[in-house]
Amino acid sequence: MTLDGSRHFDAPRDRVWALFTDPAVLGRATPGCERLVPVGPDEFEATLSIGIAAVKGTYQGRLAIADKVPPESYVLRVEGSGRPGFVKGEGKLTLTDDGGGTLVGIKAEAQVGGLIAAVGQRLLGAAGRMLLSQFFSALEAELAKPAAS
Repeated sequence: MTLDGSRHFDAPRDRVWALFTDPAVLGRATPGCERLVPVGPDEFEATLSIGIAAVKGTYQGRLAIADKVPPESYVLRVEGSGRPGFVKGEGKLTLTDDGGGTLVGIKAEAQVGGLIAAVGQRLLGAAGRMLLSQFFSALEAELAKPAAS
């Protein structure tokens, strides 16, 4: 499954980079994230509860941020499994200056197996785009919060 998308954020690239590399923010912004615990530098254990069509379940997994080029890009590696199946993937996140703000793009490839794969590639792609949109919207809400003093 391939997933790509982009979103413009009305903030400087350094500020957007800080959001996309803050584990607390990522945990709050990731749809279905119940737990995101650091286990090493840029490595996390996660628990996500996600439903696609009639296939709902909880996944345990690991996330790693690799190949960081601040404030331009990084690669996010994800592995997870649960009763409905497994997912393994990698996505490259890029940040570019865009008219006083920042354009964030993502290109990702994922493999899914088990019951979750039975819902079909078309539905998985639509669900992936919806989750990505929810993630970007949650990050926009994080940007709108007043800075901690």
